[in-house]
Amino acid sequence: MPNDEDALFTAVDALLEQVAQDPLPPPAERKRLREAAGLSQDQIAKALQTRRESVGNWESGRSEPRPPKRAAYARLLEGLADRFPANDPTPAPVTPPELATPSPVPQPLARPAAATEATVASIPAAAPASVPVAAPQPEPVTRQSSSRHPAHKAAAKPALDPRFPHGPLAVLDGDGSAYGVGGIVLECPATTIPQLVDWTLRESGIGASRLHRNGKDSDPLIVLTASAAVRLGLPERLEGFEARRSLRLPEDHPVVKQITKAKWKLTQRGFGPWARIYRPAKAGQRQCVQLAILPWDALDERAWPGADQLPSAELARVLGVYATRVITPRGSTAVNGLELMTALRPPTRAVKDEATGAWVQGHNPGSLGTHPVDPAPPEAPAEHPVAQGWKGGFLDEEAYQWVRDVELLSDEECLLPYAVGLDINTAFLAAAARLVVGLRGPEYVQHPVFDKKIPGSWLVDLSHIELDARLPSPFTPSGQRPEGPAWYQTHTVAYAVELGAEVQPIEAYLRRESGAFLDPWHDRLKDAYVETMSDLGVTKDLTETEFLAAMEQHKNIDPGMAAVLAAIKSTVKGGVGKLRERPQGRHYTDGERWSALERPTWRPDIRAAVISKARVNMHRKMANVAKATGQYPLAVLSDCVVYASAGPSPLDFLPRTEDGKPLPGSFRLGPTPGLAKVEGVQEMAWAVDLMEKDMNPARHIKGGDAVLDEGE
Repeated sequence: MPNDEDALFTAVDALLEQVAQDPLPPPAERKRLREAAGLSQDQIAKALQTRRESVGNWESGRSEPRPPKRAAYARLLEGLADRFPANDPTPAPVTPPELATPSPVPQPLARPAAATEATVASIPAAAPASVPVAAPQPEPVTRQSSSRHPAHKAAAKPALDPRFPHGPLAVLDGDGSAYGVGGIVLECPATTIPQLVDWTLRESGIGASRLHRNGKDSDPLIVLTASAAVRLGLPERLEGFEARRSLRLPEDHPVVKQITKAKWKLTQRGFGPWARIYRPAKAGQRQCVQLAILPWDALDERAWPGADQLPSAELARVLGVYATRVITPRGSTAVNGLELMTALRPPTRAVKDEATGAWVQGHNPGSLGTHPVDPAPPEAPAEHPVAQGWKGGFLDEEAYQWVRDVELLSDEECLLPYAVGLDINTAFLAAAARLVVGLRGPEYVQHPVFDKKIPGSWLVDLSHIELDARLPSPFTPSGQRPEGPAWYQTHTVAYAVELGAEVQPIEAYLRRESGAFLDPWHDRLKDAYVETMSDLGVTKDLTETEFLAAMEQHKNIDPGMAAVLAAIKSTVKGGVGKLRERPQGRHYTDGERWSALERPTWRPDIRAAVISKARVNMHRKMANVAKATGQYPLAVLSDCVVYASAGPSPLDFLPRTEDGKPLPGSFRLGPTPGLAKVEGVQEMAWAVDLMEKDMNPARHIKGGDAVLDEGE
């Protein structure tokens, strides 16, 4: 039997599922156990990957859990029952029974109160591996912070993994103080990078458990401030090095030599702003530490506004919230978005070999597998190897960039005083919900019959479809009417059918094996977005007027959480963009393969599906507004649409039902993905002036020129 922890745990879980039909405790007892442990229904739901309402139904007896969740729920209740028997009124701390026995972690000790502003722990040298530490680990000693910053609402803590008592990451200062989540501060004695790696893996107790039972634990993250970088022998900036363009140390730098001498390895990206230092896994044990060097611009200002200027303890809080709600950062937010897809849909799982009876790695259903697949020629960028010599046209599923012809503006519109921009909250994330995408390579078909249930790319002529010129065409990112046959993703063609058109595809590349690959990704990021908005005072129970007022102030409530919100939004866009990552470097030649092509998540067809659905969703809302009110957009840029308005609020022009509620199918205001918020308000004369200059008001209505791209 392979000595693989993942396989062993999966095998045990499979046995538990087989016996999961044993009676569960009565509903009232289920509730008692949860409350005795101090757990919320939300925490149970997240752990079991279900909805909070489902947990409530289980506790009220309205429904029963079904496999495989039933086995996990039974296991949880059994563990809680051992700790909180019905005749014992005293609650005790919960340690999830499904977690592996922790590696020995030295007990934190208090250091003098004057040394720091937060909780302080001093970690002595690690005990030899042959001497197990059986004693439970106490919480680090805490005291009131002397920081002048106002107290912040603490983020909800996940169930404690005893292997990682000090959370997923730490921010290291030049004096050796490592600030972790929850206010703890550890003493790190390392003065070289190899010593830091050893301390992190052997003594720090830093890391995070896997997001999926078949996945991998997150590598511990150490964030280096400028003073910490200098202490460890790194340059404060990368200036003066020949490798400045690629943002990494040269191979002959003393730090790189130290790493090599200590028999550690760097990934192919070398020692850059996000350096990953590792040794090949032995006996299933992963040895890897992720470093983020702040003075080397590890945290992009566009994705993490103001984060690199925060005090170390506050930065640890901010990054810790992101790690808890999304994923432990391991690169840019685009990288995080892509890594999250794999973490939630691991490519493999343990399966039983029928011939030998051993547990081996097998394909995980619903995932993209372990091997990359090439796209169909029309789905690839022009430089891709499969596109060389291809003359059949390319898929052009991109976000809107459209401005209405000024000649189509009415006098009534021009006389209105305001132009109001509406922005769709995380439009790409909303489009990913229940999105069926291909899981394998494409199949070529001539003269296919269109089927909206099959993801793929279709060559079809949509130029004959007559639409109102005051609306952008839903079939092109420019909003202009198609001029003849072109390649479209399934959602675009399905919308043409929805509009009443007859479609006769000429040829297609279809993916027969399909699934909702992005659903867990959507669910986790949606929860992260909504929870962070709530931290900023924007909750789902607000009225529309209250929502608009809260949005005007939300970034000032807590700048740290505002940075987390920006990072979550950037994770969505960047992750989608990474699905079609282009080659980088001056010396690339068309037709050569580039590194991104070797990963299973290089899938331009999935990116096209997300963008196609988002653009169709936007057009459907605009068409419904026009039908209900006769109002047409002035301009659209990706997820922002601008309307002429009699007042400065979207409530002055959005359609309502007879009872005063938002018109179904149109734009609705609210804090969840897919709903809308105000992007900006300007004078109508300003918008008309830009339109006459062939400029897009949607790009500038917020008051600035910068607009984040879609993650390319």
